[in-house]
Amino acid sequence: MEELAKVPWAVIAPLIVVQLILMIVALVDLRKIHATNGPKILWVFIIIFANLIGSIAYFIVGRRQS
Repeated sequence: MEELAKVPWAVIAPLIVVQLILMIVALVDLRKIHATNGPKILWVFIIIFANLIGSIAYFIVGRRQS
């Protein structure tokens, strides 16, 4: 428990919040969009398990531009 007290939560907490917001926005966008580069279920796993990088990768690579 002493290790958790040493963590700089003032720096980490905003990053966690930004990551969660980006993940939710990416998942909502994935649900609404009709065509993606690759299967949608694969993008769901990438967004959820790759955290911040997965969400950014979805917006850069995953969305098929019309």
